Amino acid sequence: MHRPRLVIAGTHSGVGKTTVTLALMAALKARGLVVQPFKVGPDFIDPGHHQLVTGRPSRNLDGWMLSEAVNRSIFSGASADADLSIIEGMMGLFDGSSPTQEQGSTAEMAKQLQAPVLLVIDGSAMARSAAAMASGYARFDPALPVQGVLFNRVRSEGHYRLLQEAVESETGLSVVGYLRPDPTLTIPDRHLGLRTAIETGHCDLYERLGQSAAETIDLARVEALARSAGGSFAKDLPVTAGRQEPVRIGLAYDAAFCFYYQDSLELLEAFGAEIVKFSPLHDACLPEVDALYFGGGYPELYGAALEGNVSMRAAVKEFSDGGRTIYGECGGLMYLTQAICDSEGGRYEMVGVFPAEAVMRKSGMTLGYRRVETVRTCLLGQAGTSLRGHEFHYSLLEPKGALEYACTLADAAGKPVGRDGLMRGNTLALYSHQHFGSRPEIVVNLLQAVRQEKTARQTVKGLR
Repeated sequence: MHRPRLVIAGTHSGVGKTTVTLALMAALKARGLVVQPFKVGPDFIDPGHHQLVTGRPSRNLDGWMLSEAVNRSIFSGASADADLSIIEGMMGLFDGSSPTQEQGSTAEMAKQLQAPVLLVIDGSAMARSAAAMASGYARFDPALPVQGVLFNRVRSEGHYRLLQEAVESETGLSVVGYLRPDPTLTIPDRHLGLRTAIETGHCDLYERLGQSAAETIDLARVEALARSAGGSFAKDLPVTAGRQEPVRIGLAYDAAFCFYYQDSLELLEAFGAEIVKFSPLHDACLPEVDALYFGGGYPELYGAALEGNVSMRAAVKEFSDGGRTIYGECGGLMYLTQAICDSEGGRYEMVGVFPAEAVMRKSGMTLGYRRVETVRTCLLGQAGTSLRGHEFHYSLLEPKGALEYACTLADAAGKPVGRDGLMRGNTLALYSHQHFGSRPEIVVNLLQAVRQEKTARQTVKGLR
């Protein structure tokens, strides 16, 4: 089946890929198209904005965390009923997990999906030099189909015509238009990136971005580039696990905890989990569930509110103390410690499962892909289980007692970078985020652990 698709790539980080991507998605949707969004790389924030624009869950594709087969399967399944797919790249077009190899880059993903690339260039201070830049990116990898250019931050039609003439006459690439700089069409950012979609809400920003794109971008040419994609995709059969005892997973979801991969959640459901959302910020008690899942997010920005929800913190602590299953990542790990200390000296009491405090730093961000290997049996599997994830945080753990770790970490090149995976009873929390698609067996292991704990609890209850 033919799947029209287009990769939106940048010359470098900060060139405005997300703004361009959201503008194109909004404009194409306004033309009546069903647009399926994707994001290259481990980012959680951009996909949330994609979903608000298109009304469809955005999917992460990643050449380092996921195999080519998994990436193609994710793309195939999500794009089956769409008119066109827009795939937002990461960093610069050729930036990935290595300075000399393409793995993890936007370029690699474009080749895996046989998708044409639309290159975003900041044209604010260039004229003919733009042709040299476009030519270099287009010719750097002959196997990469860079087919078009879109300029960002161009103030006038006259300046754009200079850029268009230079690039089209010198390179033969299709120049599809430009976006003007407009501070009112900018999503505010913070220490880990843009504000999340759950905070932004359904505002008119996206519609205005789409209107701006329609004024200065040739959307018909954009569609034509997407429809020029070669190759075809078979429709994958859904993942099934046969008959499994259902388990209810309480998913922490609010402004403090909203970093989840859509495909990880769907893998949980495919293997028998029912996802039940709750809010550690606003709910007074836990839902009736068999396990809890605390994803990443910005708990440090909501320290006072999380601390103030005493009944929720007590309920989570009781859940853990009772031997119930809890899995956490990054922000979830921070919430499960004794306290979060912000960079201004504030200290906020948290759940207290682990004898440590999460201390925010003003600089010194921890960032990178991670090879994770279990060194003891835990919720992820037996000792020796390996998987791939990434870290992205400004906080550090400050131990206040003995800590037990379940995993070791190495970077993308295999260099050891420390330990991860705090354990206490049936609670496991990691700083590293895991994409369950990197190794679906961990979903089986996690849910099996939940089922075993549930069975044991019911047995004890029946003996009383």
